[in-house]
Parts: sequence; C-alpha cells; structure tokens
Amino acid sequence: MDEYLSEREQWERVKAWLRENGSWIVAGVAVGALAIGGWRWWQAHTDRVALDASLRYEQILLAFNQGDRARGLDLLEELKSQHPGSPYVDQGNLAAARLFVDSNELDQAAQRLETVVNESRDPDLATIARMRLARVQISLGKPDAALATLARPPAGAFASRYHEIRGDADYAKGEKAAALDEYRAALLAAGPSLAENEVLNLKINDLMGEAQPHAVTGTIPSHSSAPPAPAASSSAAR
Repeated sequence: MDEYLSEREQWERVKAWLRENGSWIVAGVAVGALAIGGWRWWQAHTDRVALDASLRYEQILLAFNQGDRARGLDLLEELKSQHPGSPYVDQGNLAAARLFVDSNELDQAAQRLETVVNESRDPDLATIARMRLARVQISLGKPDAALATLARPPAGAFASRYHEIRGDADYAKGEKAAALDEYRAALLAAGPSLAENEVLNLKINDLMGEAQPHAVTGTIPSHSSAPPAPAASSSAAR
C-alpha cells in the first residue's frame, strides 16, 4: 500500500522500476526522435524535388515562348528523366502539344497528348489531354478515333465539353442527327449558368435549320414562307 510508504521507500521503488525499464524508455524515445527526424527530412526532400521540377518547367515554357523549340523539348526530356512522376511533365507535354498544333504538326501533337492520357497520375490533366486529343484527331480526319477517345463522358465540369466535341466528331462524319443529340446533351450538361453558350446554341440552331423539310424538293423557300413553329425554336434553346 503505497500511501503508507515513506518518501524514501517510494523513491527506491521508482529507481528500481527505472533500472528494469529504463532501456526500453530510452529506446522508445530514440525511435520517436528518429521518426520525427525522418519525416522532416522526407518533407524537405519532397519540397526540394517539387521546387526543382517547377523551375525546370518554367525553363521549358521560357524556351517555347522564345521560339527555341529544340531546347524546350530537350529540357522536357530532362524533366521526365529526373522527375518521372511529376505533374510538371504532363504540363510540359500539354505545352509541347500546343506548340505542335500551332505549327500544324498534328501527328506530333497527338503523340504528346496520348502520353498524358496514358501516363498522367492526375485525372483532371488526363481528361484535358483526352479532349484536346479528340480535337486533334478530328482535324486529322479521324472522327471515329475521336469518338473512341471520348467513349465515356465524365461527370461534372468536363461533361459539357465532352459532348460538344463528340458532336463535332459526328458532324465531321456527316451524322448530323447524332451531332444534334450530342450538342443538346452538352447544353443540358452545361447547366443554367452556361445555357447562353453562343457557339453551342449556334451549332444547334444550324442543325435544326437543316432539319426543316422544304415543301417542294429542290426549291428555295420564298420570303413569304411561314416561320418555323415556336415549338421547334424552344426545343433548340433547351
């Protein structure tokens, strides 16, 4: 019963307990210190790696903006070899793809975009690359490839753009009814805040106008023809 022990006796018990368990306490403290030190080292290392990748990416953009494409591409290869998992590699490939599009080297642009689609760890960057790749494929005269690239529209902010690009691919194939369906789906996915998308509404209205049958095949309607029914107009606006 410890409350009846003298202070001296209690202190002797404490010393005996420390002799028996002191080595474990010291070891535990040491392990904890090593863990904290290791975590701090890893954080500092991660920050240095991210900073280095960021600086290299800025050098790539600077080279591209100065018209030194060869140096920019060389720097991009260095970035990829030294920081293979960095999102700056994806950003660099997107920048290179834009450069190739501007110079009408669409095959080269497609290769860069496919790399981001297949290798990026960032789903948003991969989605952006997928949409740009589909547009390049349409420009290359490969609308079926574009539709395959955009086979499964994502939910959320990208859905409207996906549907619109799929509509462009259908239109390139001459499948105007399918294109109209995709444009309407794009407008619906955009929601009220983007419902006044002028380009998208123009595409829909053009296809709606083409779908209007003429009373006499092969003739041009006169100015006295009745205007389109209100129902068709409101349908295009939805």
